[in-house]
Amino acid sequence: MKSSSLVLLLGLLAGSIRPAAAQLLQGKQAFTRADSLRGGQTPLRTCYDLNYYHLDVKLDPAKRFISGSNLFRFTAAQDFTRLQFDLFANLKVEKVLYKGKEVPFTREANAVFVTFPKAIAKGSRDEFTVQYSGNPIVAKKAPWDGGMVFTQDAKGKPWVATACQGAGASIWWPTKDQQADEVDSMLISVSVPDGLKDISNGRLRKTTKLKGGYTRFDWAVRNPINNYDVALNVGDYQHFSDLYQGEKGPLTLDYWVLPENLAKAKKQFGDNVKPMLKSMENWFGPYPWYQDGYKLVDAPHLGMEHQSAVAYGNKYQNGYLGKDRSNTGWGDKWDFIIIHESGHEWFGNNITTKDIADMWVHEGFTCYSEALFVETQFGKTAGQEYIHGQRRNIQNDAPIIGPYGVNQEGSGDMYDKGSNLLNMIRTVINDDAKWRQLLRGLSSTFYHQTVTGQQVIDYFNRETGRDFTKVFDQYLRHASLPTLEIRFENNQALARWVSEVRGFDLPVRLRLKGGDYQFVPVTTKWAPIKELAGATKENLEVDTFNYYIGVLVE
Repeated sequence: MKSSSLVLLLGLLAGSIRPAAAQLLQGKQAFTRADSLRGGQTPLRTCYDLNYYHLDVKLDPAKRFISGSNLFRFTAAQDFTRLQFDLFANLKVEKVLYKGKEVPFTREANAVFVTFPKAIAKGSRDEFTVQYSGNPIVAKKAPWDGGMVFTQDAKGKPWVATACQGAGASIWWPTKDQQADEVDSMLISVSVPDGLKDISNGRLRKTTKLKGGYTRFDWAVRNPINNYDVALNVGDYQHFSDLYQGEKGPLTLDYWVLPENLAKAKKQFGDNVKPMLKSMENWFGPYPWYQDGYKLVDAPHLGMEHQSAVAYGNKYQNGYLGKDRSNTGWGDKWDFIIIHESGHEWFGNNITTKDIADMWVHEGFTCYSEALFVETQFGKTAGQEYIHGQRRNIQNDAPIIGPYGVNQEGSGDMYDKGSNLLNMIRTVINDDAKWRQLLRGLSSTFYHQTVTGQQVIDYFNRETGRDFTKVFDQYLRHASLPTLEIRFENNQALARWVSEVRGFDLPVRLRLKGGDYQFVPVTTKWAPIKELAGATKENLEVDTFNYYIGVLVE
């Protein structure tokens, strides 16, 4: 450590590569009523608990036109006569049917309000159907902006896909468009022109030849699913399959790719999928969707974590479009999109946050899963190096937690800074077996559930017996890093934390040059470093490899 005053603010490099995930909505300063209708949990939404959807649509790729219906089956959470569902304003609601009759509705922004002829009683199970049609918004740069992608394969045949996280599933189908309430199961029926196939979530239940040159594909999802994961993939798909012997028995692996990619897919998927599943199941517990299987689907965009039908568009190469995001040499040894997007099956799909403001739970843990995959494949040192390399992508530009109730996520630092935060907590716990148990317990405790970020923090506090709340607060609710200040008085080293969080408390690993690291308790008050007698500016070293912090030595 240099003797002159120095602030080491690590990982603030700009120009980073962001993973494929939600459409980034950052930078928005003022919120509107439309934002509250989209992101809020109003009584018109909480009055009904979703049980089941049957989405039944017909796609005309040439006209970029979609039409059909969605059946909402629900349990009333309270007595009500009016509720809200969502559909983008550019799509037409043809009618809303209840008990075989049309019921009135009104529209505001992308919200639709339905009035029923009499009160629906609390606890009763009921249903209504929305018929709709229109030309959905076409994504300009999926998956970073929402909508449908219309393109062609190498032979000029239509190739269509959806990508809507952030923008919302209601960009292409009528739904209760928020993350807090998921259906327990779903049937997805998609009719497409003959010669094409639709690949959606779950398992293919039936294929039906229709009049007029169309074929319908019925996909059954037997588990809870969040609405942005519901996917439509239409193309001249070829299929091949495999089987993985996982923690809960045989898991079907189904791959749907364009004909021109078949040979490349067999090699790339074969090299990456089973090692990925082995690592993820080891660290996070069984794959969450054995009933629905695991799929990779060729996509005309980079990729998305569509549940049991992961969209893949990494061009059959290792790294992130051939690049190592960590710049360590470890990130170009495996296919980033397969590992990252599949990691979301545990975080994002199995565990889904109730509000997109808490999306760090999805992206922080999944970004961290990349490092655990590296560790599984190449050893712990390699995994730690990969995490350290992720810092080059961190901006420290804004809080990671966004504002609640307006469908607004926080800083993109939720990925790499979130990963480094988790690694610091692992470092402090200093017990890899316990750490693995914590991660697996997280998956089982919140299995198939929607959660708040605070529930996840509370879980770590409870299960570790240590209160990490202030650590999470600093890294999630503030843009800057905590700074470890060290000064020397009368041949004695003293230390304290400087943090925006009052009472910030985090033990840090320090050592004398050439010695072993020791955990030293440090608070926001100056205190001697008694554990390291003889420490000087020249020989005191801070573990900035495992701690993503600022350091000031005076």
